[in-house]
Amino acid sequence: MYGKGILKGLSVTFMRFWNTYWQDAIWAWRRLTTGKKHYGSAEGIAHRSSKNARGIFTVQYPEEKLPVPEEFRYIPFLVFDEGAEGAKEIRCTSCGICAKVCPPQCIWIVRGTDPATGRPRPQPGDFFIDADICMNCGFCSEYCPFDAIKMDHDYEIASYTRNLYDMEKLLKPASYYEGIRPANAAREDEARRAKEAAKAAKAEAAAA
Repeated sequence: MYGKGILKGLSVTFMRFWNTYWQDAIWAWRRLTTGKKHYGSAEGIAHRSSKNARGIFTVQYPEEKLPVPEEFRYIPFLVFDEGAEGAKEIRCTSCGICAKVCPPQCIWIVRGTDPATGRPRPQPGDFFIDADICMNCGFCSEYCPFDAIKMDHDYEIASYTRNLYDMEKLLKPASYYEGIRPANAAREDEARRAKEAAKAAKAEAAAA
């Protein structure tokens, strides 16, 4: 019994070993005939992550990266809409809700002022996020009433200095957000259009 058990365990190890190199040989032939790659391609990663894969495979990071789901969240970023002549229309109104709900208090906002009058205006003069403190909870994005701050997919932020992000580093266009979170962006755009339509209808009713 013990001898058979040992042999059975060794056979499983051997089959894993065999399947690993056999699959590599099959995909090497496919690469020569069809151009499909087992490594260094999204198709190859999808196959190696599927139930149809056989053997043991390693993600060749950083040349290869596992695809992240849409709901994956990392350091937040600020969204701006691209206006006429490439002007950045920042959605943030400097209301401070994100800074208030942030559990580790890693967000600091400096309210912008009108240079002519010196009065405050609904736009941040500066915006800071300490990425070393941020716990990536997503509260800032969830509570923002203007869809101005969103969670990113970029997790490669290792550096030799403190990760204190300012507005220059935080600002990203709405098209970038739509690219990493298409379903969420479409749902938010639809809700925004419905809200604007309801507001317009209410204004028309009041004027009539």
